[in-house]
Amino acid sequence: MRLAAWVLAAAVGVAPRAFAQTLPDLGSGGDLALSPQLERRIGEQIVREIKFREPSYLDDPEVADYLTILGTHLAQANPTARQDLELFALRDNTVNAFALPGGFIGVHTGLINTAETESELASVLAHEIGHVSQRHIARMIAQQQQLQMPMMVALAAAILLGRSRPDLAAGAAAAAQGAGIQASLAYSRDFEREADRIGLQTLQEADFDSRAMAAFFEKMQRATRVSDDGTLPGYLRTHPVTTERIADMQNKAATLPYRQHSDSPEFQLVRAKLRADSGDAREAAAVFESALREHRYASEAAARYGHASALLRAGQVKEAQRELGRLQSFGIASPMIDTLSARIKTAAGDHEGANRIYAEAQKRYPYSRAIAYAYINSLQDAGDSEGALTALRETLKLYPKEARLYGMQAKAYAALGKRLLQHHSQSEAYALQGSLPAAIEQLQLARSAGDGDFYQLSMVDARLKELRAQYAIELKDAKQR
Repeated sequence: MRLAAWVLAAAVGVAPRAFAQTLPDLGSGGDLALSPQLERRIGEQIVREIKFREPSYLDDPEVADYLTILGTHLAQANPTARQDLELFALRDNTVNAFALPGGFIGVHTGLINTAETESELASVLAHEIGHVSQRHIARMIAQQQQLQMPMMVALAAAILLGRSRPDLAAGAAAAAQGAGIQASLAYSRDFEREADRIGLQTLQEADFDSRAMAAFFEKMQRATRVSDDGTLPGYLRTHPVTTERIADMQNKAATLPYRQHSDSPEFQLVRAKLRADSGDAREAAAVFESALREHRYASEAAARYGHASALLRAGQVKEAQRELGRLQSFGIASPMIDTLSARIKTAAGDHEGANRIYAEAQKRYPYSRAIAYAYINSLQDAGDSEGALTALRETLKLYPKEARLYGMQAKAYAALGKRLLQHHSQSEAYALQGSLPAAIEQLQLARSAGDGDFYQLSMVDARLKELRAQYAIELKDAKQR
């Protein structure tokens, strides 16, 4: 409910100004379209609300890194995917995924855990990337040319809600009082078939098993038929899959060369991590212990990773160390195993040893946000603020829009007594979170800190001017609404 409310608020908040700037006269027969830039702005606003105000948002950089790598690999195999993709996870046991405007894709943890192979998970993401690359949400809105502006805004919000909460989307559609809106909440049959076709081709080009898409949807339909309450999985509600569509996917996949895809270690490790982090830690450890004892696992290494992670979470550090040793005997190279090893070192009181592991892992995996975050936090916990700032500077070059990194930077500057730089960094964190008044206040504090040089004060003044102008536009738009 909270997620749906934030999505609705974001859509209504962004859409009036955006539509007013880009739409032609609705009374004319001109084409109605959302520019890619506008789509991105709407998507960014929605995702910002989800990230910083939705409790089910999974703030786990290891899961985010895995989804980003998988999504990027799939997008590179799709020549029509011209937008930058950003995938994020929501801690939700339902089997679902949804696309937002501008290249943003949300993935429920229930989908990750239900997919038995990486190709099954990739098939759902490839389908969603198909919706994104063909700009289906923008095209759905464009089809409603007969609607007046208030109804257009409500339709945009309802469509966005429909991707994740179709029950609430129906209510939003009814509130809009626009003829035919509710019928627009689901992707059209043509759009679904188009996403199927593109998704299958993407799977093939990305070296996944193209048969996994039909197999996964068929599996969900079977589960629905044998369930007591007949409740449809979330993905089947938002993306109705008919027997005809499954047969069509099977026939198309049969014409493609067969490729057996081996799951990446991270696929199994991420699934184990999600289970180890859910519920009671001791119960989770017991489940993994039982699975290992009875050889009930798809990957023994992943099961041992999950067991070690659950043991560590339960405070059983020595047991976690022993299980880590068994895991390392498999010789699997993964940043997730390195961070688990460093976390166990930290829990055992060996902070220096943990930092050595992080430093070596960062050399091997320079683009891993998870390792960068963990290493910086570890350096700060050890009191090495200068070292943390050095690591932050390199990481910010790679990820300049990560609010968390600026928050870490502000903390490091505060520890060193550099007040201007502290407030400047905290301002950037607030700005990326969409809180402009707080960002402006931090810059005002930076100006009065009294420890900045001429160059630093000039940067603060220039940024303050930018944010004030941006905030003035927001206030003007709010009055117009």
